Amino acid sequence: MKKIGEASPPGTSESAGWHWSIFADVCALAGMNPAGARLIKFTNNAVFELANEPVVVRIPGSKTVQDRVEKVIAVARWLAEHDMPSVRLLNDMDQPVKVGDRKATLWQRVSGEGSTPTGRDLGRILRRYHSLPDPRFSLPPWRPMAAIRQRIMEADRLLSTDRTFLEQCCDETEEQLGALEFFLPPGPIHGDSFLGNLIPSPHGPVICDFDSAASGPREWDLTPVAVGKLRFNYTPDAHREIVESYGVDVLSWPGFVVMRKLRELQLVTSVLPVLKSNPSLTDQWCHRFATFRDGDASATWSPYR
Repeated sequence: MKKIGEASPPGTSESAGWHWSIFADVCALAGMNPAGARLIKFTNNAVFELANEPVVVRIPGSKTVQDRVEKVIAVARWLAEHDMPSVRLLNDMDQPVKVGDRKATLWQRVSGEGSTPTGRDLGRILRRYHSLPDPRFSLPPWRPMAAIRQRIMEADRLLSTDRTFLEQCCDETEEQLGALEFFLPPGPIHGDSFLGNLIPSPHGPVICDFDSAASGPREWDLTPVAVGKLRFNYTPDAHREIVESYGVDVLSWPGFVVMRKLRELQLVTSVLPVLKSNPSLTDQWCHRFATFRDGDASATWSPYR
């Protein structure tokens, strides 16, 4: 029987359900009751909602995400200092909570009540985020290819030919990124700013998921919704709304074609380390990969469920 404090290291092959075991240990260490908890998301992180307390537990699903936990905590506290509309950590305990080599974080649950977040909400929040003074800690530089390459290395279900294709895409995209000329001033960015990272609340949407926070080009924060318009065919048109509230249309920028390739490469590789432990992602991943590999820019993708 596994004791509390023992866990397989992130990025290794584990049986499906490992996240529930880690979650139970985290709750034991935090003095919380795991009974009746609900798994609300399992892609890059396993995210649980407790039934008996207004708490959300977040457990990294890969080494790439695990290595960012301390940064996530620092960013969350920085945003709270500036009263940003963002999710808040539980403040009455040391974070992260460690179970073996795993690092979990505990958050105040947002009620989810309120109007559905829109592109206007995201544009408004991003403008405010981009206007904040630099934090007192050092944000890491924006290096998206490093995380993508790490996830390819951690992939638990990937043919050698597919791995080679993705590695070549990384090389090509990295070279193209190095030649881009950005037009917005650089600075702190959220790094993964799409509508799925806004949570409704009675006082308006709040932003979550700071795994990709960095210091880099603000154009990148405008890219996910633009790619969403092209790949996911969302309605209403969130990209048009974000253009109206932020004041910039990244689709009109010549460099967007490279940013789109980078974003789609992210969307294809993001779940590679957890495909084995969360097989429900497989069908959508196969569709994304096949259409991306074949250069089918018109294929419609669906969110991971």
